[in-house]
Amino acid sequence: MEVDEEDPPKNLSSSSSQLNLPPSMNRPTVSLETQRINRLIDSNRYHSPSKPIYSDRFIPSRSGSNFALFGLEPSPNKEDGPGSYAGMLRTVMFGPDTPEKRCRHWTETQQPVNSFSPFSGSDEASPGVSRSPVKSARNILKSAYKVLDRPALQDDFYLNLVDWSAQNVLAVGLANSFICVCSVSWALRGTHLAIGTSSGTVEIWDALQRIRTMEGHRLRVGALAWSSSVLSSGSRDKSILQRDIRCQEDHVSKLTGHKSEVCGIKWSYDNRELASGGNDNKLLVWNQHSTQPVLRYCEHTAAVKAIAWSPHLHGLLASGGGTADRCIRFWNTTTNTSLSCVDTSSQVCNLAWSKNVNELVSTHGYSQNQIIVWKYPTMTKLATLTGHTFRVLYLAVSPDGQTIVTGAGDETLRFWNVFPSPKSQSRESKIGALSFGRTTIR
Repeated sequence: MEVDEEDPPKNLSSSSSQLNLPPSMNRPTVSLETQRINRLIDSNRYHSPSKPIYSDRFIPSRSGSNFALFGLEPSPNKEDGPGSYAGMLRTVMFGPDTPEKRCRHWTETQQPVNSFSPFSGSDEASPGVSRSPVKSARNILKSAYKVLDRPALQDDFYLNLVDWSAQNVLAVGLANSFICVCSVSWALRGTHLAIGTSSGTVEIWDALQRIRTMEGHRLRVGALAWSSSVLSSGSRDKSILQRDIRCQEDHVSKLTGHKSEVCGIKWSYDNRELASGGNDNKLLVWNQHSTQPVLRYCEHTAAVKAIAWSPHLHGLLASGGGTADRCIRFWNTTTNTSLSCVDTSSQVCNLAWSKNVNELVSTHGYSQNQIIVWKYPTMTKLATLTGHTFRVLYLAVSPDGQTIVTGAGDETLRFWNVFPSPKSQSRESKIGALSFGRTTIR
């Protein structure tokens, strides 16, 4: 059947008369069904609620539907939508939430409220949402929590006058009219204290009692470092003496290699390597049995006092130069390579690694007298601490690895909380993982 688009629509009953119907369907039946549909539409349009409505069990009742509105578009101002039902369901199951509460939760945890809903159909996080919480930046206080006055604390770049023992005892070397203390260093267990003097002697103290005095140096002893029962001392006479406190001799070997005063020495955590820095701008590395350096680093352009071995990576050594250099350099003593260099814009006086996290702290002199906490290996500054009015020449770390104490020529000691709390792994286990056995120099 062809329909002309310009002709007006005809009645359904009249059009049905032109249909080619099968014999089983006669025209009166089609006309009757058409009339019933029209009556249903009219009845739905003007239906009274009091009249009972019947429906088949498979065909739902349309009595509540207004067919006259089916051709109308929804209002753009209508707020009901697919999300309204989800919002009602969420309110019933989890309780009402205000916008203020939701925003505060997102700010504190950096996750949506329902990101960990037990009703999620999958263990996978939704796109763009991380399952693990975002670590917030650690807040490092910019001011010291304690300040102590220490008169007679010397302002000398080449001395090392502060050390913190494993038993939480702080040793500070002061000058007096009889003898000038040039360096102090606690043994690893914190039971003995070594003191280097201006006369060239090294004294061993047990608590408040001096138990031994060892000779050997001709000039002041400005640097000390322990390796088990072996004590290394660096002097202005350009030499390093190895002393075994179990032996009667004052020293068991003499290391020569520097051309000027030795102002910094540190043993590695596995006690296999000794690093020394001098006023000749050289950084030397020695092994347990050598009397000559096995590695020489000459990149610094000023005195090398700041030396620190990493407790996290075997063979990683950091060193800092003086006023003319102002750089922190990193070395791999296993491969004998230079790793990186950072210009700090100030004299580097001390370096210390954190044993809890892969960070280190540096203290500085001219021209800013600041303390900087660094993240390794990116060397991003986590905090810059100020307060000293003179060069920050002395640095020590607390036994738990969280607090540092700094000393300066302004005759003050300042205590700072800079590192996080220690992990479950102890320092001994870390050292054991790096070491294949310890031996001593005899």
